[in-house]
Amino acid sequence: MDLVPHSYYLCSAEQSRFMDEKTISEFGIDGFTLMEIAGTRAADFIQSQLPSGSHGVFFCGKGNNAGDALVIARLLSQQGFKITICFLSGTGDLSPDTLENLGLLQKLDEDIELLDWEDFNPSAFDFIVDGMLGTGLNSDVRAPYSDAISWINTQEVPVFALDVPTGLHADSGLILGTAVQADFTLSFGALKTGFYLNQGFDTSGEVILCELSFPNKFKKPTAALIDRSWVEAASPSPKRQKHKYDGGVLYIIAGSEGLTGAGILAAKSVWSAGLGAVVLITPKGLLEIYEKQLVQIIKKPVGDRDDVYFKEEHVEQVLDIIAEKPGKVLIGPGLGRQQETIRFTQSILRNFEGDVLIDADALFALSKMENRKRPEGSNWILTPHPGELKTLFNQEVNDDFDQLNLTKEKAREEKITLLSKGMPSIVGTETGDAYLTGYETRIFSRAGFGDVLAGKVGAYWLKYSSSELACFYGLLDGFQKAQQYFVENSGSLAPIDII
Repeated sequence: MDLVPHSYYLCSAEQSRFMDEKTISEFGIDGFTLMEIAGTRAADFIQSQLPSGSHGVFFCGKGNNAGDALVIARLLSQQGFKITICFLSGTGDLSPDTLENLGLLQKLDEDIELLDWEDFNPSAFDFIVDGMLGTGLNSDVRAPYSDAISWINTQEVPVFALDVPTGLHADSGLILGTAVQADFTLSFGALKTGFYLNQGFDTSGEVILCELSFPNKFKKPTAALIDRSWVEAASPSPKRQKHKYDGGVLYIIAGSEGLTGAGILAAKSVWSAGLGAVVLITPKGLLEIYEKQLVQIIKKPVGDRDDVYFKEEHVEQVLDIIAEKPGKVLIGPGLGRQQETIRFTQSILRNFEGDVLIDADALFALSKMENRKRPEGSNWILTPHPGELKTLFNQEVNDDFDQLNLTKEKAREEKITLLSKGMPSIVGTETGDAYLTGYETRIFSRAGFGDVLAGKVGAYWLKYSSSELACFYGLLDGFQKAQQYFVENSGSLAPIDII
């Protein structure tokens, strides 16, 4: 993760506290100064979104989240904003830095309204600032905070949440009873993992990172966001091919009767990524279908004309084809789950000493293997959706947080690359690092999209010789083409549209 800019790090609540505490105790920047920096950056952003003279109501708890809100209120009041501050738990037990900031606020000559929740009189406000509860929340929100959230979520004005929307678990993205529905979340020091897991994506709104003076040596992330800017900067230049086989061959082992569409989508996806040579290995009984649909793809049939799915007797023939020219293998799209095909797939995985992308039905076959140790010198990319992930490792995956932790754990333990599909999609690496998509991926949940993604990942694996970069580019390419489609078209997205 050394090549990832720190602005894309995703941190837990504990990691955020660690950075804060170490910066104060070891680096020597006190908490009051950090609060001033956080509030200044947030105030600058709010001011960029709203005209001077706007009336904002600031809901404050008693911890440092409230202190951040008071800094923002003070700074905006000096820029012509009208300020109302409502303390949910009164002002009798504020944290030291929050109490000090309340004192500064009260020294101003501005007409700032200070209220307790019991005295709050709902009226017309132009914006709302949520400074109630921060990253330390671990239990369901109780009254009066839940009452304030109910009121906030009925208002039709911009809502700015500080650090994390009140009620959203900073690590898991689960809602703890109820949560503020923010339009903007101003995250201090680091992005929080929970913004991109479970309900976090829909609760946090647009996430804005407000950088603090944390030294880089204290930044220890849980994961990182996948973004084209740093992925491209971290990528070697693709080798210029002298001839079509110079960059290697992607062999696709796919298809069975009734499921040839998966192999067709995967092959077209690989070809669109610009590979010089794509070889589709197919049971001979399906060859005619592929000949009509994949004119530009090399087809290598195995078995007899009556064979419409792979069998154990095809293993030696397939291994001989793969050995003809150097390359990588994609196995799984539309293979089917006949017992003979499962045994065929397991035999290929046990005997091929090369790089294999294992997808779809091949993952099911892999899950049935008693000993699934990789052959010496072989590298594997696995691309399960949450259900396949659960079956593969025989562990519960109740939510996105479970999916993240299991993906990291198993990728590290089994020394593989795991592209765990879903919302978000998660890439786990052999070193135990994890990377998340920070964009909407639910549009890719329908049948066929996984075949397209597998093809893209396989193609980029050949291009960059990095399993991690292959996953990143596969995900980014699909998202970019989806965005382009929606700009140019209306209606639902089909797998063919992102090829």
